[in-house]
Amino acid sequence: MKSNYKRLGDYIQLVDKRNTDLKVNRLLGINITKNFMPSVANVSETDLSRYKVIEKGQFAYSAMQVGRDETVRVVLFTDDEPAIISPAYLVFEVVDTKEVYPEFLMMWFHRPESDRYGWFISDSTVRASLEWERFCEIKLPLPDDINEQKYFVDMYQGLLNNQKTYQKSLDDLQIITNSFLDNLKNQKVKTSLGKLIELVDIRNSNNEVKKLLGINVKKEFMPSKANVANTDLGKYKIINKDQFAYSAMQVGRDETVRVVLYEKNKAAIISPAYNVFRVRDVKVVLPEFLMIWFHRPEFNRYGWFISDSSVRASLEWERFIEIKIPVPDIEIQESIVTIFHTLQTRKKINEQLKNMIQPLCPILMKGVMDKVNATVTV
Repeated sequence: MKSNYKRLGDYIQLVDKRNTDLKVNRLLGINITKNFMPSVANVSETDLSRYKVIEKGQFAYSAMQVGRDETVRVVLFTDDEPAIISPAYLVFEVVDTKEVYPEFLMMWFHRPESDRYGWFISDSTVRASLEWERFCEIKLPLPDDINEQKYFVDMYQGLLNNQKTYQKSLDDLQIITNSFLDNLKNQKVKTSLGKLIELVDIRNSNNEVKKLLGINVKKEFMPSKANVANTDLGKYKIINKDQFAYSAMQVGRDETVRVVLYEKNKAAIISPAYNVFRVRDVKVVLPEFLMIWFHRPEFNRYGWFISDSSVRASLEWERFIEIKIPVPDIEIQESIVTIFHTLQTRKKINEQLKNMIQPLCPILMKGVMDKVNATVTV
Protein backbone atom coordinates (compact mmCIF):
# COMPACT_ATOMS: atom_id res chain seq x y z
CA MET A 1 0.00 0.00 0.00
CA LYS A 2 1.26 3.44 -0.86
CA SER A 3 1.27 6.04 1.93
CA ASN A 4 1.12 9.80 1.59
CA TYR A 5 2.78 10.18 4.99
CA LYS A 6 6.29 11.49 4.24
CA ARG A 7 9.50 11.28 6.25
CA LEU A 8 10.27 14.71 7.71
CA GLY A 9 14.02 14.40 7.13
CA ASP A 10 13.50 14.19 3.38
CA TYR A 11 12.14 17.75 3.32
CA ILE A 12 14.31 19.65 5.79
CA GLN A 13 18.03 20.38 6.20
CA LEU A 14 20.25 21.76 8.93
CA VAL A 15 21.64 25.29 8.67
CA ASP A 16 24.70 26.37 10.66
CA LYS A 17 25.40 30.05 10.09
CA ARG A 18 27.42 31.60 12.91
CA ASN A 19 27.48 35.22 14.03
CA THR A 20 31.18 35.52 13.17
CA ASP A 21 31.02 39.20 12.19
CA LEU A 22 28.94 40.06 15.31
CA LYS A 23 26.47 41.98 13.14
CA VAL A 24 23.46 40.42 14.88
CA ASN A 25 22.99 41.25 18.56
CA ARG A 26 19.34 40.31 19.21
CA LEU A 27 19.53 37.13 21.27
CA LEU A 28 16.40 34.95 21.55
CA GLY A 29 15.41 31.80 23.36
CA ILE A 30 12.51 29.46 22.70
CA ASN A 31 9.89 28.42 25.24
CA ILE A 32 7.60 25.44 25.69
CA THR A 33 4.69 27.30 24.06
CA LYS A 34 6.69 27.26 20.80
CA ASN A 35 7.41 30.97 20.78
CA PHE A 36 10.59 33.00 20.62
CA MET A 37 11.36 35.18 23.62
CA PRO A 38 14.16 37.55 24.62
CA SER A 39 16.92 35.48 26.18
CA VAL A 40 17.35 35.79 29.95
CA ALA A 41 20.95 34.53 29.81
CA ASN A 42 23.73 36.81 31.04
CA VAL A 43 25.97 37.15 27.99
CA SER A 44 28.02 40.17 29.08
CA GLU A 45 31.25 38.16 28.86
CA THR A 46 30.10 35.66 26.23
CA ASP A 47 31.55 35.28 22.75
CA LEU A 48 28.45 35.88 20.63
CA SER A 49 30.35 35.01 17.45
CA ARG A 50 29.71 31.32 18.26
CA TYR A 51 25.95 31.85 18.36
CA LYS A 52 23.77 30.69 15.49
CA VAL A 53 22.01 33.13 13.18
CA ILE A 54 18.39 32.39 12.36
CA GLU A 55 16.55 34.05 9.48
CA LYS A 56 12.97 34.39 8.32
CA GLY A 57 11.43 31.06 7.29
CA GLN A 58 13.89 28.97 9.32
CA PHE A 59 13.18 26.90 12.43
CA ALA A 60 14.87 26.72 15.83
CA TYR A 61 14.80 23.32 17.47
CA SER A 62 15.79 22.14 20.94
CA ALA A 63 16.31 18.39 21.20
CA MET A 64 16.60 18.49 24.99
CA GLN A 65 14.08 17.83 27.76
CA VAL A 66 11.26 16.73 25.49
CA GLY A 67 10.12 14.29 28.16
CA ARG A 68 10.39 16.74 31.04
CA ASP A 69 8.56 19.55 29.21
CA GLU A 70 6.16 17.19 27.42
CA THR A 71 6.63 19.22 24.27
CA VAL A 72 8.78 19.32 21.15
CA ARG A 73 10.33 22.77 21.23
CA VAL A 74 10.40 23.80 17.58
CA VAL A 75 9.60 27.35 16.45
CA LEU A 76 9.28 29.01 13.04
CA PHE A 77 11.08 32.36 12.83
CA THR A 78 8.89 34.90 11.01
CA ASP A 79 10.65 38.24 11.62
CA ASP A 80 12.24 40.11 8.74
CA GLU A 81 15.42 40.94 10.69
CA PRO A 82 17.65 37.99 11.70
CA ALA A 83 18.38 37.05 15.32
CA ILE A 84 20.85 34.82 17.13
CA ILE A 85 20.11 31.79 19.27
CA SER A 86 22.14 29.52 21.53
CA PRO A 87 24.63 27.22 19.77
CA ALA A 88 22.93 24.41 21.73
CA TYR A 89 19.88 24.79 19.48
CA LEU A 90 19.60 23.46 15.94
CA VAL A 91 18.53 25.62 13.02
CA PHE A 92 16.85 23.97 10.06
CA GLU A 93 14.90 25.00 6.98
CA VAL A 94 12.65 23.48 4.36
CA VAL A 95 14.70 22.22 1.39
CA ASP A 96 12.14 23.23 -1.23
CA THR A 97 9.27 25.59 -0.37
CA LYS A 98 7.55 24.47 -3.57
CA GLU A 99 7.04 21.12 -1.90
CA VAL A 100 6.44 22.12 1.71
CA TYR A 101 5.25 25.38 3.21
CA PRO A 102 7.25 26.20 6.39
CA GLU A 103 4.00 27.48 7.94
CA PHE A 104 2.32 24.14 7.16
CA LEU A 105 5.12 22.34 8.96
CA MET A 106 4.73 24.62 11.98
CA MET A 107 1.00 23.89 12.06
CA TRP A 108 1.82 20.19 12.36
CA PHE A 109 4.07 20.82 15.36
CA HIS A 110 1.40 22.91 17.08
CA ARG A 111 -0.68 19.75 17.52
CA PRO A 112 -0.69 18.23 21.04
CA GLU A 113 -0.44 14.85 19.30
CA SER A 114 2.92 15.86 17.81
CA ASP A 115 4.21 16.70 21.29
CA ARG A 116 3.00 13.39 22.69
CA TYR A 117 4.53 11.44 19.82
CA GLY A 118 7.84 13.32 20.17
CA TRP A 119 7.86 12.47 23.86
CA PHE A 120 7.06 8.83 23.07
CA ILE A 121 10.00 8.41 20.68
CA SER A 122 12.49 10.43 22.75
CA ASP A 123 15.38 8.52 24.31
CA SER A 124 15.54 7.18 27.85
CA THR A 125 18.13 9.60 29.20
CA VAL A 126 17.46 11.87 32.18
CA ARG A 127 16.67 14.74 29.81
CA ALA A 128 14.56 12.55 27.51
CA SER A 129 16.05 14.11 24.39
CA LEU A 130 14.72 13.81 20.86
CA GLU A 131 17.92 13.81 18.84
CA TRP A 132 18.04 15.12 15.29
CA GLU A 133 18.31 11.72 13.63
CA ARG A 134 15.18 10.46 15.37
CA PHE A 135 13.39 13.77 14.83
CA CYS A 136 13.94 13.38 11.08
CA GLU A 137 12.24 9.97 11.14
CA ILE A 138 8.90 11.53 12.09
CA LYS A 139 6.31 11.05 9.36
CA LEU A 140 3.61 13.55 8.53
CA PRO A 141 0.84 13.90 5.95
CA LEU A 142 1.95 16.02 3.01
CA PRO A 143 -0.56 16.75 0.26
CA ASP A 144 1.22 16.43 -3.09
CA ASP A 145 -0.49 19.60 -4.26
CA ILE A 146 1.22 22.59 -2.63
CA ASN A 147 -1.99 24.58 -3.09
CA GLU A 148 -3.73 22.28 -0.63
CA GLN A 149 -1.09 23.10 1.96
CA LYS A 150 -1.53 26.79 1.15
CA TYR A 151 -5.29 26.48 1.62
CA PHE A 152 -4.92 25.27 5.22
CA VAL A 153 -2.08 27.69 5.96
CA ASP A 154 -4.08 30.67 4.65
CA MET A 155 -7.08 29.68 6.71
CA TYR A 156 -5.04 29.44 9.91
CA GLN A 157 -2.94 32.53 9.20
CA GLY A 158 -6.10 34.54 8.50
CA LEU A 159 -7.39 33.74 11.98
CA LEU A 160 -4.02 34.58 13.56
CA ASN A 161 -3.76 37.87 11.66
CA ASN A 162 -7.23 38.91 12.82
CA GLN A 163 -6.26 38.18 16.41
CA LYS A 164 -2.97 40.11 16.05
CA THR A 165 -4.84 43.10 14.60
CA TYR A 166 -7.14 43.02 17.61
CA GLN A 167 -4.09 42.76 19.87
CA LYS A 168 -2.62 45.86 18.20
CA SER A 169 -5.78 47.85 19.01
CA LEU A 170 -5.36 46.71 22.63
CA ASP A 171 -1.77 47.94 22.68
CA ASP A 172 -2.89 51.34 21.36
CA LEU A 173 -5.58 51.58 24.02
CA GLN A 174 -3.04 50.63 26.70
CA ILE A 175 -0.77 53.45 25.52
CA ILE A 176 -3.65 55.92 25.85
CA THR A 177 -4.41 54.70 29.38
CA ASN A 178 -0.75 54.89 30.41
CA SER A 179 -0.43 58.38 28.95
CA PHE A 180 -3.44 59.56 30.94
CA LEU A 181 -1.94 58.26 34.17
CA ASP A 182 1.59 59.45 33.40
CA ASN A 183 0.27 62.98 32.89
CA LEU A 184 -1.52 62.81 36.22
CA LYS A 185 1.52 61.75 38.20
CA ASN A 186 3.19 65.03 37.30
CA GLN A 187 0.49 67.02 39.09
CA LYS A 188 1.97 69.13 41.88
CA VAL A 189 -0.99 68.71 44.20
CA LYS A 190 -1.44 65.19 45.55
CA THR A 191 -3.64 63.83 48.30
CA SER A 192 -2.72 61.22 50.89
CA LEU A 193 -4.75 58.02 50.80
CA GLY A 194 -5.71 58.58 54.43
CA LYS A 195 -7.85 61.55 53.40
CA LEU A 196 -9.62 59.54 50.69
CA ILE A 197 -10.30 56.18 52.33
CA GLU A 198 -11.47 54.77 55.65
CA LEU A 199 -11.36 51.37 57.32
CA VAL A 200 -14.44 49.14 57.52
CA ASP A 201 -14.68 46.34 60.09
CA ILE A 202 -17.89 44.33 59.83
CA ARG A 203 -17.59 40.78 61.11
CA ASN A 204 -19.50 37.71 59.96
CA SER A 205 -20.86 37.30 63.50
CA ASN A 206 -24.06 35.52 62.48
CA ASN A 207 -22.20 33.27 59.99
CA GLU A 208 -24.59 34.23 57.19
CA VAL A 209 -21.85 34.76 54.57
CA LYS A 210 -20.18 31.54 53.41
CA LYS A 211 -18.20 32.72 50.37
CA LEU A 212 -14.57 32.89 51.56
CA LEU A 213 -12.04 34.65 49.32
CA GLY A 214 -8.33 35.30 49.28
CA ILE A 215 -6.35 37.83 47.25
CA ASN A 216 -3.38 37.05 45.00
CA VAL A 217 -0.36 38.94 43.72
CA LYS A 218 -2.22 39.82 40.51
CA LYS A 219 -4.63 41.93 42.60
CA GLU A 220 -7.48 39.50 42.07
CA PHE A 221 -9.88 37.77 44.40
CA MET A 222 -9.73 33.98 44.37
CA PRO A 223 -11.47 31.17 46.28
CA SER A 224 -9.58 30.69 49.54
CA LYS A 225 -7.37 27.60 49.76
CA ALA A 226 -7.45 27.61 53.56
CA ASN A 227 -8.93 24.63 55.37
CA VAL A 228 -11.67 26.24 57.46
CA ALA A 229 -13.59 23.07 58.37
CA ASN A 230 -13.11 23.71 62.10
CA THR A 231 -12.73 27.49 61.90
CA ASP A 232 -15.07 30.05 63.43
CA LEU A 233 -16.06 32.12 60.37
CA GLY A 234 -17.80 34.56 62.67
CA LYS A 235 -14.46 36.32 63.14
CA TYR A 236 -13.95 36.81 59.42
CA LYS A 237 -14.45 40.23 57.81
CA ILE A 238 -17.32 40.96 55.42
CA ILE A 239 -16.52 42.80 52.21
CA ASN A 240 -19.20 44.45 50.08
CA LYS A 241 -19.35 45.91 46.60
CA ASP A 242 -16.98 48.84 45.97
CA GLN A 243 -14.91 48.05 49.05
CA PHE A 244 -11.23 47.07 49.01
CA ALA A 245 -9.33 44.21 50.59
CA TYR A 246 -5.73 44.97 51.57
CA SER A 247 -2.90 42.75 52.76
CA ALA A 248 0.00 44.53 54.42
CA MET A 249 2.19 41.42 54.48
CA GLN A 250 5.02 40.28 52.22
CA VAL A 251 5.07 43.34 49.98
CA GLY A 252 8.84 42.98 49.60
CA ARG A 253 8.75 39.24 48.91
CA ASP A 254 5.93 39.46 46.37
CA GLU A 255 7.11 42.80 44.91
CA THR A 256 3.50 43.91 44.84
CA VAL A 257 0.98 45.71 47.06
CA ARG A 258 -1.91 43.30 47.39
CA VAL A 259 -4.99 45.49 47.25
CA VAL A 260 -8.17 44.51 45.40
CA LEU A 261 -11.51 46.19 44.64
CA TYR A 262 -14.53 43.96 45.25
CA GLU A 263 -17.06 44.44 42.45
CA LYS A 264 -19.66 41.72 43.11
CA ASN A 265 -23.15 42.54 44.37
CA LYS A 266 -23.21 39.62 46.81
CA ALA A 267 -21.07 40.03 49.94
CA ALA A 268 -18.11 37.76 50.70
CA ILE A 269 -15.80 37.17 53.66
CA ILE A 270 -12.03 37.48 53.86
CA SER A 271 -9.38 36.65 56.43
CA PRO A 272 -9.38 38.82 59.58
CA ALA A 273 -5.68 39.39 58.84
CA TYR A 274 -6.69 41.60 55.89
CA ASN A 275 -7.93 45.18 56.08
CA VAL A 276 -11.18 46.25 54.45
CA PHE A 277 -11.53 49.87 53.39
CA ARG A 278 -13.75 52.08 51.27
CA VAL A 279 -13.69 55.47 49.63
CA ARG A 280 -14.92 58.24 51.95
CA ASP A 281 -16.67 60.26 49.23
CA VAL A 282 -17.30 58.93 45.69
CA LYS A 283 -17.84 62.53 44.56
CA VAL A 284 -14.16 63.14 45.26
CA VAL A 285 -12.58 59.88 44.06
CA LEU A 286 -14.08 56.87 42.30
CA PRO A 287 -13.24 53.41 43.68
CA GLU A 288 -12.48 52.23 40.13
CA PHE A 289 -10.05 55.13 39.59
CA LEU A 290 -8.29 54.25 42.81
CA MET A 291 -7.97 50.62 41.72
CA ILE A 292 -6.55 51.68 38.35
CA TRP A 293 -3.90 53.64 40.22
CA PHE A 294 -3.14 50.64 42.45
CA HIS A 295 -2.61 48.53 39.31
CA ARG A 296 0.33 50.64 38.15
CA PRO A 297 3.76 48.92 38.41
CA GLU A 298 5.12 52.18 39.84
CA PHE A 299 2.68 51.90 42.74
CA ASN A 300 3.97 48.41 43.52
CA ARG A 301 7.59 49.56 43.40
CA TYR A 302 6.90 52.52 45.67
CA GLY A 303 4.99 50.35 48.13
CA TRP A 304 7.93 47.95 48.20
CA PHE A 305 10.35 50.86 48.67
CA ILE A 306 8.53 52.21 51.73
CA SER A 307 7.76 48.81 53.31
CA ASP A 308 9.52 48.00 56.58
CA SER A 309 12.70 45.98 56.95
CA SER A 310 11.11 42.97 58.63
CA VAL A 311 11.40 39.45 57.21
CA ARG A 312 7.97 39.84 55.60
CA ALA A 313 8.71 43.40 54.40
CA SER A 314 5.24 44.56 55.40
CA LEU A 315 3.54 47.79 54.41
CA GLU A 316 1.48 48.51 57.50
CA TRP A 317 -1.76 50.45 57.28
CA GLU A 318 -0.33 53.60 58.88
CA ARG A 319 2.37 53.79 56.21
CA PHE A 320 0.03 52.75 53.38
CA ILE A 321 -2.36 55.68 54.00
CA GLU A 322 0.53 58.16 53.85
CA ILE A 323 0.99 57.40 50.13
CA LYS A 324 -0.03 60.41 48.06
CA ILE A 325 -1.79 60.20 44.71
CA PRO A 326 -3.13 62.73 42.19
CA VAL A 327 -6.91 63.21 42.30
CA PRO A 328 -8.16 64.86 39.08
CA ASP A 329 -11.68 66.18 38.51
CA ILE A 330 -14.35 63.52 38.72
CA GLU A 331 -15.10 63.90 34.99
CA ILE A 332 -11.48 63.02 34.15
CA GLN A 333 -11.63 60.06 36.52
CA GLU A 334 -14.80 58.85 34.77
CA SER A 335 -13.06 59.10 31.38
CA ILE A 336 -10.08 57.09 32.59
CA VAL A 337 -12.33 54.46 34.17
CA THR A 338 -14.33 54.14 30.92
CA ILE A 339 -11.16 53.63 28.88
CA PHE A 340 -9.81 51.15 31.43
CA HIS A 341 -13.03 49.12 31.46
CA THR A 342 -13.01 49.04 27.66
CA LEU A 343 -9.42 47.85 27.74
CA GLN A 344 -10.19 45.11 30.28
CA THR A 345 -13.21 43.93 28.27
CA ARG A 346 -11.17 43.77 25.08
CA LYS A 347 -8.39 41.89 26.85
CA LYS A 348 -10.90 39.23 27.84
CA ILE A 349 -12.18 39.04 24.26
CA ASN A 350 -8.61 38.78 22.99
CA GLU A 351 -7.90 35.88 25.35
CA GLN A 352 -11.09 34.19 24.16
CA LEU A 353 -9.95 34.64 20.55
CA LYS A 354 -6.57 33.08 21.31
CA ASN A 355 -8.22 30.22 23.16
CA MET A 356 -10.51 29.63 20.18
CA ILE A 357 -7.70 29.70 17.61
CA GLN A 358 -5.35 27.34 19.47
CA PRO A 359 -7.52 24.20 19.19
CA LEU A 360 -8.31 25.00 15.55
CA CYS A 361 -4.80 24.00 14.48
CA PRO A 362 -5.21 20.28 15.25
CA ILE A 363 -8.73 20.42 13.79
CA LEU A 364 -7.39 21.81 10.50
CA MET A 365 -4.60 19.23 10.47
CA LYS A 366 -7.18 16.50 11.04
CA GLY A 367 -8.76 17.73 7.80
CA VAL A 368 -5.37 17.36 6.10
CA MET A 369 -4.94 13.81 7.40
CA ASP A 370 -8.42 12.81 6.28
CA LYS A 371 -7.76 14.22 2.83
CA VAL A 372 -4.38 12.53 2.53
CA ASN A 373 -5.73 9.19 3.71
CA ALA A 374 -8.55 9.41 1.20
CA THR A 375 -6.06 9.74 -1.67
CA VAL A 376 -3.94 6.71 -0.71
CA THR A 377 -3.96 4.13 -3.51
CA VAL A 378 -3.12 0.42 -3.40
